[in-house]
Amino acid sequence: MPHRYRRILAARLGWLTLCLMILGLPAAQAQQAARILVTGTVRDAAGQPLELVGVGIEGQPGGTSTDSRGRFALSVARPVSGRAPVLVARRLGFVAVRQPLDLDRGQELSLTLAADNQALKNVTVRGRNEDASTREQVSITRIDPRSVKELPSAFGDFNKILTTLPGVVANNELTSTYSVRGGNYDENLVYVNGIEVYRPFLITASQQEGLSFVNPDLVGKIEFSSGGWQPKYGDKLSSVLSIDYKKPAQFGGSATASLVGGTMHVEATSPNKRVSYLAGIRYKNASYVLRSLRAQRGDYNPTFYDAQVYVTAALGPRDDRERTSLSLLTSVAHNDYRLTPESGQVTFSTATNQVSRLFVQYDGYERMQYDTYQSGLSLKHNFTSTLQGELLGGAMFSRELEYRDVEARYSFAEINRDPKSPDFNQAVRQRDVGSRFDNSRNYLTARVFNLEGRGRWTPGSRHSVRWGAKAGREQLQDQLNEYSFADSAGFVPDYRRTRLLTDLDLTSFRYQGYAQHTVELDSLQTLTYGVRANYWSVNGQLTISPRLQYSFTPRRHPNLSYKLATGVYYQPPFYRELRDQNSGTRATPQSVLVQQPTLNAELRAQRSLHFIAGTELRFRQWERPFKLSSEVYYKYLTDVIPYDVDNVRLRYFAKNNATAYAAGLDARVSGEFVKGSESWFSLGVLTTRENVAGDFTVLRNAQNDSIGFAEKGYIRRPADQRLNFGIFFQDQLPNNPTVKGYVNLVFGTGLPFSIPGNQELRGTSALTRSYKRVDLGFSKILFVANRSEAARRPGQLESLWLGLEILNVLDANNVAGYSYVQDVNGRTYAVPNYLSQRIINLRAIARF
Repeated sequence: MPHRYRRILAARLGWLTLCLMILGLPAAQAQQAARILVTGTVRDAAGQPLELVGVGIEGQPGGTSTDSRGRFALSVARPVSGRAPVLVARRLGFVAVRQPLDLDRGQELSLTLAADNQALKNVTVRGRNEDASTREQVSITRIDPRSVKELPSAFGDFNKILTTLPGVVANNELTSTYSVRGGNYDENLVYVNGIEVYRPFLITASQQEGLSFVNPDLVGKIEFSSGGWQPKYGDKLSSVLSIDYKKPAQFGGSATASLVGGTMHVEATSPNKRVSYLAGIRYKNASYVLRSLRAQRGDYNPTFYDAQVYVTAALGPRDDRERTSLSLLTSVAHNDYRLTPESGQVTFSTATNQVSRLFVQYDGYERMQYDTYQSGLSLKHNFTSTLQGELLGGAMFSRELEYRDVEARYSFAEINRDPKSPDFNQAVRQRDVGSRFDNSRNYLTARVFNLEGRGRWTPGSRHSVRWGAKAGREQLQDQLNEYSFADSAGFVPDYRRTRLLTDLDLTSFRYQGYAQHTVELDSLQTLTYGVRANYWSVNGQLTISPRLQYSFTPRRHPNLSYKLATGVYYQPPFYRELRDQNSGTRATPQSVLVQQPTLNAELRAQRSLHFIAGTELRFRQWERPFKLSSEVYYKYLTDVIPYDVDNVRLRYFAKNNATAYAAGLDARVSGEFVKGSESWFSLGVLTTRENVAGDFTVLRNAQNDSIGFAEKGYIRRPADQRLNFGIFFQDQLPNNPTVKGYVNLVFGTGLPFSIPGNQELRGTSALTRSYKRVDLGFSKILFVANRSEAARRPGQLESLWLGLEILNVLDANNVAGYSYVQDVNGRTYAVPNYLSQRIINLRAIARF
């Protein structure tokens, strides 16, 4: 048989084998060249381990990267020609090392990288499982995992590193939610090892939250996309966060303790290197931070803990262990928020610039609890050196409850603003206003199951083809029983007595698929194009999403690249968007307005058309590497579902009755402003508006009489933050690098808000205060073990790190939202809910 026919037949057999694996049928395995596992350690000239060093074989696809101890493990194919393969290790700012390998003897390598003091060349470092489809992506930011642990923040939450990026907004240090380029936090995709993860449903206030799913101790690779992503990622409107957990090469562990909780993790491999595992637990008690809230005093008992385990097993033959691999990621999270409020006191300005003070006395109890279980199983197989397949199964179960029996009695007082008066800043003319009672008995159970098959074919170094198909089942049961009324000076009008009462059950199926092709047109141009499809059984809608990316590097300027992206992005509804808060309203004989929310099964997917253009410049300054990236973007949205924001609760209208747009500019400069430590500055400029069908404003004459109505047209969306600025800066003592300092600064202009239920003022009224927060951190490495890898025994202390953090250094009066209080005359006051004051935190990290 001629050679070209043999190649065609082998390709056909590879495709057939992949299909049989996805269907769960036995498949004959194609023969591969024998492979050898090479392990080693990479250090700098001072003998310190180097993390995130790209390690690969010259002329072969794929590769890996070193972990926090400088360790790596790489499966190497025996060359057919008999020529010794050459291992290459690279990291930005260091001179690359080439090391010939002797595969007959097997090697435990020890490599040393010297600092690169010459001009930076155009070098591409390919990390773990990286191919042509992951290079030069548009709107992709890669973050060093070490920065996550070093960033000073209230709880050490992983997502806080994202708020320092351009276009990312999170004006609340107590929450792990964030919005991107004018979207909301329901519009963000999160993947861990390719498995989509979910967040709780019932949370209404940031104080009730635990931590984000991602455990920083386990992270090996971080990629964040703020728009224009490839078809392989799912169906959302705003962003994608893709996390890969580490694959350990030897035993290690760490323990962290602070005033708000602690973490522990352990990682190890089996003696034959076939099985590796990561395990981490986290505990958070936010009482210390919540007691600093300005608006409310009480007995806080918020506790959160979770445990995650990631296990990988190499199932291939002895000469090629990585040919078949199985991995399991499982997580258990428990959050129990309990509050017995006692009193509150808030000083604020009214619309007439009168400074007032609200006094509140509480009776009652509040509890929010959720338990979330998530798990994912992945089976990977390399049919040939160019054809790989993966089968994934995922499951999520969440059980949530919300209890509330709280009565608040409040009164107002004016404040003496005369600095010469002995009663300066004291309350005068205090008057009773009324009370409010809230009762809730809400329960929600969610079950989500997914099965997905993926494939990748790389016929050459210039082409990469990916495809996948996914089926999922979702079941949610929601029981709402909320009751509230406002009593102003003993008078309770009917319109202030409301009750939510319903029992909803939703079962649905989702089917998704995608295909994409990445081609390097030449050494300077890369093109990725593809399509994604999604079908949801509830509304019967099929969406088709074509997407395109293109990058170009000028031949005369190899350190400069231009990037373009466009595509259609759909977000099929999930449970929160379907529920209409205002439908089914009826009155009872007791003059209580009962609202019975229903699900709008006809709700269509929101649609967004992305246009993105950007540049990326790599340069050297002060003999150190830097990168400047900038992007302009425009998103046009149709079939938009409007919503309002109440703290961290999103209240959707459950109607596709709006169009919207978002436009802006993002810029970021990163690099070693201080030698050996990466820092960055980010700037985002944004405008986002929506046009809601049927909304109006009242036209009034000079006497304030209503004379007619007019459509509003485009109004500001709830996430319309015109300017956000973020800094993460690291420094160290010149002659003592074990002493470091950190600055985390976030600034964002105000967001639009309006009184709930007042559609006339929605999107046109006042703005919240600008968000200003500066967190400082100082650290000292107290101990570093001075012994070789061979002499170090498992469990021995490797290093001890101590940190001091001053959070909210400026003691800024940041606002999480507003409470709306009415007096007997129907006048409404927007009372701010302030966030945490200045506090000090201590942290200690021990590594083993």
